[in-house]
Amino acid sequence: MAKAFLSGNEAFAYGVRLARPQVISAYPITPQTIVVEKLSEFVEDGSLNAEFIHVESEHSALSCAIGASSVGARAFTATSSQGLLYMAECLPYAAGGRFPIVMMNANRSTALPWNIYGDQRDSLSQLDSGWIQAFAENAQEALDLALMSFYIAEHKNVSTPFMANLDGFVLTHTYEVVDVPTSEQANAFLPKYETENKLDLQHPRNLAFSAGPDTNTIFKYKEHIGILNSKSVIKEAEDRFETIFGRRYSGLTESYRTEDADYIIITLGSIAGLVREVVDALRQEGRRVGLLRLRYLRPFPNEEIANAVKNAKAVAVLEKDISFGNEGTVYTNVNSALQKAGINIPNSNYIGGLGGKNISSEEIKTIFDELKSQKSAVKFLGIGGVANGG
Repeated sequence: MAKAFLSGNEAFAYGVRLARPQVISAYPITPQTIVVEKLSEFVEDGSLNAEFIHVESEHSALSCAIGASSVGARAFTATSSQGLLYMAECLPYAAGGRFPIVMMNANRSTALPWNIYGDQRDSLSQLDSGWIQAFAENAQEALDLALMSFYIAEHKNVSTPFMANLDGFVLTHTYEVVDVPTSEQANAFLPKYETENKLDLQHPRNLAFSAGPDTNTIFKYKEHIGILNSKSVIKEAEDRFETIFGRRYSGLTESYRTEDADYIIITLGSIAGLVREVVDALRQEGRRVGLLRLRYLRPFPNEEIANAVKNAKAVAVLEKDISFGNEGTVYTNVNSALQKAGINIPNSNYIGGLGGKNISSEEIKTIFDELKSQKSAVKFLGIGGVANGG
């Protein structure tokens, strides 16, 4: 294992190279472009043996990956923002076909107004498309997630496409020292991709067919079960990863100082690092606060959330997203988890970082301060606005 100074984009590209995809379909869009540029360099210099296909659009990029996966190839693509939305028609095709494509998405605001900076409205708008969705906090996790995503997606009990999300610019373009595994380690972790769900002249089968009202629900149910099965496979992948690489991940969520916390912020992505620092600072003042980071949004960590916050006095969901006319999408999902577990505690939704607007440590401290009032609310950070009548 060697150390390298890499951006989040570059780290993910290194992880993809270690995963040995056979087909890479590429269309550049800020702030994702560096990923496919780096992979093209790897193909050109011979360090990655793959077909690199530069297509004419994001829609074509995912269509190409679907075609490659349908004949049993390990496939990768990447996108961001409007590009992901342009792919939207293809997302349920990949999921319904049970094609375990891995796609890196650089989280970026969606138009209008036009904006190239990072929030999470792009990927969160596609939660119902049938893809596993994970959110990295830093470059090391980005590299490791690239490897694990193929293992998880391709598992025979899952067979589901995987969207790995990196916060645009804040993570994709920020450099840090990263441990890069050897190819021998990666090969020991990730086996060669083998599947029966492919077009094969020796064993003909029907793929991507129509299903009427009498059978459609059966296929959708199996698709749902595939994502639910990924919960145990994520644990399997992380256990295997720790054995080979020595780094441990914590499953669908990461709890930080929540065991005795009265007030907990639930969030996802790179902002979790700043929340963790604020938690440590407030703990020095004797305040019992904690952080729950959501590493996966699909499958959704219902039980993990309930277990982490069940003894808290109040919780807040901090997210870079809003479902217009209601509240944050993550907040809706968290509230569902609390309701199903019978946990009735005050909970608030703080919407920030839209269009890349900075979220400060002072704003995070204010969230913890306001949680002490134990009143539920939905608020926009930075403008003092209330998002609804909550």
